Amino acid sequence: MIKIGHLSFTEFPVLLAPMEDVSDPPFRYVCKLFGADMMYTEFISSEGLIRDAAKSVKKLDFIEFERPIGIQIFGHDIESMVKAALYAEQAQPDVLDINFGCPVKKVVAKGAGSGMMNDVPKMVAMTEAVVKAVRLPVTVKTRLGYDERQANIVDIAERLQDVGIQAITIHGRLRTTRSSVPADWTLIGKVKENTRMKIPVFGNGDVLDGPSAKYFKDTYGVDGLMIARGSYGNPWVFKEVKHFIKTGELLPAPDIHERIRISGIHLKRSVEWKGKRQAMMEMRKHWGHYFKGFPNFKQYRVRMMQIDAYDEMLALMDEVASVFDGAVPITQDSGEELLIR
Repeated sequence: MIKIGHLSFTEFPVLLAPMEDVSDPPFRYVCKLFGADMMYTEFISSEGLIRDAAKSVKKLDFIEFERPIGIQIFGHDIESMVKAALYAEQAQPDVLDINFGCPVKKVVAKGAGSGMMNDVPKMVAMTEAVVKAVRLPVTVKTRLGYDERQANIVDIAERLQDVGIQAITIHGRLRTTRSSVPADWTLIGKVKENTRMKIPVFGNGDVLDGPSAKYFKDTYGVDGLMIARGSYGNPWVFKEVKHFIKTGELLPAPDIHERIRISGIHLKRSVEWKGKRQAMMEMRKHWGHYFKGFPNFKQYRVRMMQIDAYDEMLALMDEVASVFDGAVPITQDSGEELLIR
């Protein structure tokens, strides 16, 4: 059994990563439908929260169906992080997570996100201050280190555990590693092998499907996995991963009707949460992922990117269902995606 504070997971947990402009309440809802064991909000600026900035405050939104849920905050100033943690605690999430992993330049330049890995003493002091300030379990998401000279996650993980975090998620890349470079799980495995580590260690990076999930689980012995881009347009990945880990069998790929059904739920909940105009604009980044792998789909994808009326989109989805009835995209060993009828 895996425990994070008061939370218990009886089976190997698979988590949805916090992703800016992706893991909002509508997307989290459809991931929960397919078995995400715990999810996190988009990362929230500590400065934005304590200033009551509308965009930051809105990111605190979640519904009971999403539990257990973690709110993730980031920042460079310890006092501001403590104030933001207390603010976030009022939303009554299950977990408070500190982001020490974001590699975005404007975040790192301020010493926040993975920029904090360049100042480990401050990183530890900030974590300790937040742990002492809140009653919630505090977790951390981080990387292997700042750069090749500072790939020091084994030491960092132990020090963060010593100041009271309840779990750690490690992304298998350095702050300086490009996302196109395969994740390196070697140091994640070393953190897990450290006999002083008593808290759950979750791995993140290139968990894209059932086989990759089982490989990382079996090879590195982590307590659970966190999925990020593998979930884009693919909330089914949580069900697939759990099934493959349990049985070693792949589930059939969702057909066009299932993709339309779930993307339709995603769209509807986005409209309810954001309003039609904003929802239609922001769903554009999801359409290509939901319908990836369907040959001759380009003309429909282009139309999806252009439509800004909700009713018009629903009509287009009905058209797609009719045209591609019975179609299922698959990926061959060559990596080429084909259409099977």
